[in-house]
Amino acid sequence: MTIRFVLFVNKQGQTRVAQYYEHLSLDERRALEGEIVRKCLARTDQQCSFVEHRNYKVVYRRYASLFFLVGVDNDENELAILEFIHLLVETMDRHFGNVCELDIMFHLEKVHFMLEEMVMNGCIVETNNSTSNDQRCIFGDLVGSINDIRQT
Repeated sequence: MTIRFVLFVNKQGQTRVAQYYEHLSLDERRALEGEIVRKCLARTDQQCSFVEHRNYKVVYRRYASLFFLVGVDNDENELAILEFIHLLVETMDRHFGNVCELDIMFHLEKVHFMLEEMVMNGCIVETNNSTSNDQRCIFGDLVGSINDIRQT
């Protein structure tokens, strides 16, 4: 699977996490994010969660006050991407309790770590819940060790 970008956006259209797997300049990223976010937020709950924009297919899903948007190639399977989004949210739910926007803002490095463990170079490499949890536990132990070292 070829993922081009992953965005986490709140209901006001503010980007909370942006991860790109292809090179785009900052101006291109800003313009792309603005266009896609406006297009996705304007859609109703009764409309499907797939939008075509430029040369991307954007698959999105809303959880509480956050939208999770994934841009993929036009020939990708939308349902598989929806499952990936759900797995990502489940993984963050297990780590943060019930993940919310503040969890993402205050623990951005952990969110990026989880995302990087699941997607490498635009390809989904991890879809197993238990493996994701094991990596999350290892990361938690690592962060705890680093914090202990900093305090001494």
